Amino acid sequence: MSTEFNILMISAASLGFLHTLLGPDHYLPFIVMGKARRWSLWKTGWITIACGIGHIGSSVLLGLVGIALGLSVRKLELFESVRGDIAAWALIAFGLIYFVWGMNRAWQIKSHEHDHAHADGVVHIHEHSHTHEHLHVHDMQGKTNITPWILFTIFVFGPCEPLIPLLMYPAARESIPCVIGVTATFGITTIATMLVIVMASAWGLQIMPIKKVEKYSHALAGGTICLCGLAIQFLGL
Repeated sequence: MSTEFNILMISAASLGFLHTLLGPDHYLPFIVMGKARRWSLWKTGWITIACGIGHIGSSVLLGLVGIALGLSVRKLELFESVRGDIAAWALIAFGLIYFVWGMNRAWQIKSHEHDHAHADGVVHIHEHSHTHEHLHVHDMQGKTNITPWILFTIFVFGPCEPLIPLLMYPAARESIPCVIGVTATFGITTIATMLVIVMASAWGLQIMPIKKVEKYSHALAGGTICLCGLAIQFLGL
């Protein structure tokens, strides 16, 4: 193996880790949506992996087409920039719509009181709402199943900015196996980093006592996703 190949492989792993860690859009949407929609850890993990594959695969495909056609890096960067804008605005729109829906849903949840009489004659009153029952019914409806597909579509449009100019094109000067190795290393590192952060955070949220804000979970999820999109579009994260 050449020195250049080893450098590219190390760079691929490093960039895959750092660009994922520094991009909250790579993990926050799955964490908050998993909690709001009460996905199991298994389901959350598979949705994260699927979206990660779509995210990386679209950039890989574009990079391979660029290499095959001899397109300049500058042209592909412009195209990636357009894709990035689409993905950012899609996150903003989806998050905002979901936030409004979540707030409306939270306001519609009405608490009420029940009297409970015990055998010893003691009567006590407690207040509760039907959050869980209603959530279960809504989650079983087909229309809510489009949420993972919306996330997947947005992630397909989202580009992996460092992949093409910093890794695929330099690797193409070496050999095709180098392109494959560098791309695979970047992709595996990116998805693994996403998965570790999402699963650790999702597990942590499951054991945290957050019942007081549970009815706002959908609104909080939408607001978080909207903020992720705004951070990408205006802060360049």
